[in-house]
Amino acid sequence: MPPGANGGTEGLGPSCSEIHNSQDHAIAKLTPPVTFVQQCYRHLKSSGVGEASVYHALVVIFLEFFAWGLLTMPIISVLNETFPDHTFLMNGLIMGIKGILSFLSAPLIGALSDVWGRKFFLLITVAFTCAPIPLMSINTWWFFAMISISGVFACTFSVVFAYVADVTEENQRSLAYGLVSATFAASMVISPALGAYTMTTYGENLAVALATAIAVLDVFFILVAVPESLPEKARPPAPISWEQADPFAALGKVGKDHTILMLCVTVFLSYLPEAGQYSCIFVYLKLAMGFSGFMVAIFIAVVGILSVGAQLVLGPLMRTLGSKHTIMLGLLFEMLQLMWYGFGSQTWMMWAAGVLASVSSITYPAISAFVSMHSDADKQGLVQGMVTGMRGLCNGLGPAMFGVIFYLFHVDLNDDTPNLPLKPSFVDENNRTGTSTHLDIMPQVYPWMFSMRQTEREVEEERSVRYRH
Repeated sequence: MPPGANGGTEGLGPSCSEIHNSQDHAIAKLTPPVTFVQQCYRHLKSSGVGEASVYHALVVIFLEFFAWGLLTMPIISVLNETFPDHTFLMNGLIMGIKGILSFLSAPLIGALSDVWGRKFFLLITVAFTCAPIPLMSINTWWFFAMISISGVFACTFSVVFAYVADVTEENQRSLAYGLVSATFAASMVISPALGAYTMTTYGENLAVALATAIAVLDVFFILVAVPESLPEKARPPAPISWEQADPFAALGKVGKDHTILMLCVTVFLSYLPEAGQYSCIFVYLKLAMGFSGFMVAIFIAVVGILSVGAQLVLGPLMRTLGSKHTIMLGLLFEMLQLMWYGFGSQTWMMWAAGVLASVSSITYPAISAFVSMHSDADKQGLVQGMVTGMRGLCNGLGPAMFGVIFYLFHVDLNDDTPNLPLKPSFVDENNRTGTSTHLDIMPQVYPWMFSMRQTEREVEEERSVRYRH
């Protein structure tokens, strides 16, 4: 019985005393789980190595995306094997569900991190984002289902950017955000090539096991080494309201502030086509432009290295050109790279588009830095959650839009001839389906251009190619 339980029981009848004691026992039994949870939460807040710094956030981002980068090539293979008939469509739907869930949850998670601290939500977002990785070797259907569901917590960037805002001065924030984005790009430099080599040399299971181990290391690093960045005095005095967490209410606030409105429209219009592009670009390069798995990995590495360089000059760019003109510069290069990918029909054109894409990667960190510098310290998580939520909406609509377009125009993703540029299927005069492989036809970014009829000579050439392979 807890100390003091007998106090106040003198003079009570035996039956009353027994009832009183039994109630104390019941309360004592209920107390330990609550106390244990509270102790864990306090320990989580107090643990960490050194003072909170940008470098803690950089390690978290690097490990998370390095783990997923290892699976770039295996995912392409598994996606094509699991959904051989509608690869682009299913890829779009999976990413679409994930993105929409991220849009709905990002403002809530950002606002909660303003109240409860960043470390706890770093742990939650990283753990749930990486949770699908081991399922890839167990059950591919569950793997893709978990990727979709993980969108509820797939907003690590909003928490990381809020973490960085807590530990940096306003005049250093653009440089710090550039370092975060550069770290993300750096994580993609070697990981796809390493994952492709591991898969081809030792098998897919080892690549998945390695990615799982790195994801577990990331979670362990957050638990042990990452200190809390949000001081108690910076937390809002009032508890969080549903209006702060409601994504639709957050969108309603957008129209009241002209600057936020313009930034959110910019994020939506710029990231919608980019999200659709990113959801299928690696599959597109391999199956449509004739890139081998190794060449796709090299392509990612080159673009990643160039992106690191672009992010490192973000701080000087924003000081020289200003926030607005830096964002405009990134948008200009994004427009050019999208057009180049769309109209490019040769391999070298894809490499040139990759160079443009690396420069355009400054857009999002520039917008995030601009939003952060114009927001109060106790609302960093909320505003970053709004921006991340808008990106999440684009991550949902962009891949779904691309997937539906490819499906409607019968873009074939048959991986039997991976070294021949792949085009939408057609039906010959005997109702037999073929796949055009001619280099002079525009790539499938504009699939409606493939509805033109092929000549009889082209049909015969296609048959001969199919029979040889």
